[in-house]
Amino acid sequence: MDKISHAFPNLTEKQQSQFSLLEKLYRDWNAQINVISRKDLSEFYERHVLHALGIAKIITFKRGARVLDVGTGGGFPGIPLAILFPETRFILIDSIGKKIKVVNAVHESLGLKNVEASQVRAEDFKGKVDFIVSRAVTKMDSFVPWVKKNISPKHKHAMKNGILYLKGGDLSEELLNFPKAECFDLKDYFDTPFFETKKVVYLPL
Repeated sequence: MDKISHAFPNLTEKQQSQFSLLEKLYRDWNAQINVISRKDLSEFYERHVLHALGIAKIITFKRGARVLDVGTGGGFPGIPLAILFPETRFILIDSIGKKIKVVNAVHESLGLKNVEASQVRAEDFKGKVDFIVSRAVTKMDSFVPWVKKNISPKHKHAMKNGILYLKGGDLSEELLNFPKAECFDLKDYFDTPFFETKKVVYLPL
């Protein structure tokens, strides 16, 4: 939790409280439905929460914006981002119902009013949003065709609407077909070995 406060020093008391509750909520639910590997639970705030918040180092979502988290799993990156941006609407989707059950329980326990979660495949989601976030669900070649239809043509931010994708490793080959893609190294924002190869890929659509 200290890593979150250090990286984001302007959190309100409510946000600090919500972030501090996250680990216990996920530990309790993970004992029933495995959404986080036990290895990662020991580094929960770094590998899940801070990693998700890497997107917030690239963009500040505006009030009234709509953000779709595709393949959210247990709620990452959507839940931490929803805590940080309470005036932004987050829609979290996953094809696996038991994961959405966890997401709903977590956001209800936190009192997040800006989150909705649904069991739906990305290909079948119909709504329009400003940005799509995700964490290494699949390669960009497969991901873009699923979600391109969901990007709103109306822009609220300085950055054009599009995809903000948490990825790792060498992406040069994967992004060959996406010359407009821009990579942001998270090691520039978070000074721990975990983030050495982690990136946010921004693809305007």
